This record gives sequence, C-alpha cells and structure tokens, in this order.
Amino acid sequence: MQTLAQLLGRRHKSSSGKVAKERLRLVLAHDRANIPPGLLDTLKDEIIAVISRHIAIDADDVQVTFSQNAQESRLVADIPLATKNRRRKR
Repeated sequence: MQTLAQLLGRRHKSSSGKVAKERLRLVLAHDRANIPPGLLDTLKDEIIAVISRHIAIDADDVQVTFSQNAQESRLVADIPLATKNRRRKR
C-alpha cells in the first residue's frame, strides 16, 4: 500500500536489509515464472524510451517489478513524472 508521501514523490531511504529482502523476493518470483535474468531490465529500458517520447518522466527512478501468487502474475511499472510535466514535441 502506498503512503501519501510516496504518492507525492517523497520516498524514504530503505535499509540495506529491506533492499536485500526485496531483491531476493524478485529473484524468487523471476525463477518461478521462468523469466530470463535480463528481461526486466530490457523491458524497463523500452518502457522508458516509449513513454519519454510523449511525457517528461524521471527515468532514474523508474522501477519495473514482477510479482506472482497462486492466482495471477503481475508486471508493475512505477514511473515518476518529471516536476515540469509537459507533453514533448514530436
């Protein structure tokens, strides 16, 4: 569940233990879904390229995650918008 601070773009620093736990969770989810190791990085790069053609985003903070449970698999892209959100000219 996202907090108000996260929705407004203020993120807190995670402890190294929390980061390691999240990385392990992602590795296990990828392994169970048979997702090749570099696929999420490739997807992230392509998503950034496509969306940044139309809207200003903060590409350094984009996160793409994969999760899976018994009922569904989910690919989530968290894409923060740049502070001056204007449509880019083509």
